[in-house]
Amino acid sequence: MAKHYLFLLAALAFLPLTSWAQKDDPVLFTVEDTPVHQSEFVYIYTKTNGKNATFSRESLEEYLDLYIKFKLKVQKAKEMKLDTIPQLMNELAGYRRQLADSYLIDKEVTEKLLREAYEHSKQDVDISHVLISVPVNPDPKDTLALYKEALAVKERLKKGDFATVAKEVSADKSAQNNGGHIGYITALFPNGFYELEKAAYSLPLNQLSDPIRTAAGYHILKVHNRRPARGELEAAHILLRTQDKDPVAVKARIDSVYQALQGGASFEELAKKLSEDGRTAAQGGYIGFFGINKYSPSFEDAAFALEEDGAFTRPVETNVGWHIIRRISRRGIQPYNIEKSRLENKVKRDNRFQEAKLAMVENIKKDGNLKEYPKVLEEFTASLTDTFLTFRWRAPEEGGEALLFQYGDDYKVTLADFAGYLERATRKRMRGGNDVNIPALVDELYRDFVNESAMAYEEQNLEKKYPDFKALMREYEEGILLFEATKMEVWDKASQDSAGLAEFYKLIEGKYRWEERAVTSIYKLDDRYKDRLDEVRAFAATHTPDEVMEKFKDNDPPMLRHESKTLEHSVYPEFKSMEWKAGAMSQSEPDPRSHHIKFIKIEELLPAGMKTLDEARGYIVADYQDYLESKWVEQLREAYNVKVNRKVFDHLVQ
Repeated sequence: MAKHYLFLLAALAFLPLTSWAQKDDPVLFTVEDTPVHQSEFVYIYTKTNGKNATFSRESLEEYLDLYIKFKLKVQKAKEMKLDTIPQLMNELAGYRRQLADSYLIDKEVTEKLLREAYEHSKQDVDISHVLISVPVNPDPKDTLALYKEALAVKERLKKGDFATVAKEVSADKSAQNNGGHIGYITALFPNGFYELEKAAYSLPLNQLSDPIRTAAGYHILKVHNRRPARGELEAAHILLRTQDKDPVAVKARIDSVYQALQGGASFEELAKKLSEDGRTAAQGGYIGFFGINKYSPSFEDAAFALEEDGAFTRPVETNVGWHIIRRISRRGIQPYNIEKSRLENKVKRDNRFQEAKLAMVENIKKDGNLKEYPKVLEEFTASLTDTFLTFRWRAPEEGGEALLFQYGDDYKVTLADFAGYLERATRKRMRGGNDVNIPALVDELYRDFVNESAMAYEEQNLEKKYPDFKALMREYEEGILLFEATKMEVWDKASQDSAGLAEFYKLIEGKYRWEERAVTSIYKLDDRYKDRLDEVRAFAATHTPDEVMEKFKDNDPPMLRHESKTLEHSVYPEFKSMEWKAGAMSQSEPDPRSHHIKFIKIEELLPAGMKTLDEARGYIVADYQDYLESKWVEQLREAYNVKVNRKVFDHLVQ
């Protein structure tokens, strides 16, 4: 039975997070005075049963009984004061820390970015831009000057032709050819260009943006159009190149290929024979999946215009020659739950993830009314010597009670807390050697510490801010209590109560039986002696195992191995091809992995009979656990008052 409780515990602990606290949420049942609301039961029923959550009366009744048993055991566990045992509470606190670390980031950062990225990915955007380059680690004065330059460029764009201005001033070298027109692109934009991506999906069409800062510099952006995302196309093509060739002749050849395809010729065979794309011809022209902006616009537009798998285009001209493109399949944007995992890896590797985390921390500081006491930090910093930059530095013993910063009136952080953090941060203190500016280093470490404290402060308030987190922690606490109570009341008793187990065995005597069995000798001959196999088999047929092993013992390496086993008739596959009688022998079977040849001899047949307690102990202990649990539940039902609101229950039936 242990595995059943572990399964329920796991189901409760890892429920997807949702808000169970609702204004109109009637009580379904109570155990003593502890209520269980409809929303809690419905969600756990749905999660546990998955596709089988039919909400039929039979299904709901069955799960209601299971959940009432669960709550009865939790009630007993609390009466046993198991919720005060330090070891269990430490386990719960450890789980909370582990969950809170990821919960806040997932809730406030990851999920929001994923939703945004998914919405962006549903559209392709046609954009132009002008780039004003900004050097790495610029002087603030230079940054301001470049920003003003970008504003001036925007004014020029308002009055003049975009392409002309872009060719003249844009730091994007491609502007010389495209006039700043990037064309259609889709999310996610390259790392460091998140702000540009956000603008591309929000800026009104055909309007100029204000300067947008990215890793490359300042951009003035113009969005020409947005369309449903094309997704990806799986295709093959036939290419006839035009370079250094008579273009008229090449066009005539591609037209003849097209006519052949219309007449039913095999695309794959023609690609193998005629295509001049050396990378794909041997594979029948197969180029795999591609999205937008991988090939020239004419190639892409023609390919994505194909409406059916297997269809092919008319001849399409690009800068390398003439193509005929065949659509194999198309993969559009999938539902969010499918795209989520693909997007998550990209989002978490992108700078936007770190930027969003920092923004979240700043919001926590603002919402938490962070109040700092800079003089305390200044005095502490002034007291530091070069020893601070070594592993020998220790936090001062005096002055640690001074308040460094606080959130509201309750969450206070002292100088001693910060000094302890610094003492542990040995690598950070020592990373720059003795030439480091100590005040600058302390200020940097202080900012890191404040950010960590902001996260700790917010995690402390998760139950207040997120009802679903509070519910999850309650369920996990009850799962721990259930596990411990069941261990004490059922599992330990079943495994340790020898007298009780013996009495229970008498109640089920005859349940577990042996079928007909055979006492067997299993011989394994080293295949280096396979020429003596017939000799060994002949001797084994008429002699005892001891006599066989004595006769063939003087060999180096050892010639023969022997093992005796008592086996039931239906269990061992070799018995199917053997005569079921004493003295019968199986066929010899080589085993290449162990380099032996095996055969079996039946030494004695044993009749069917009842298994002893020791022989069936594992099964009987499991049955005894079920028996003890049923008795325990009966006792709990008598001890605690359970009331079910049948009107609420009937309302759930579908």
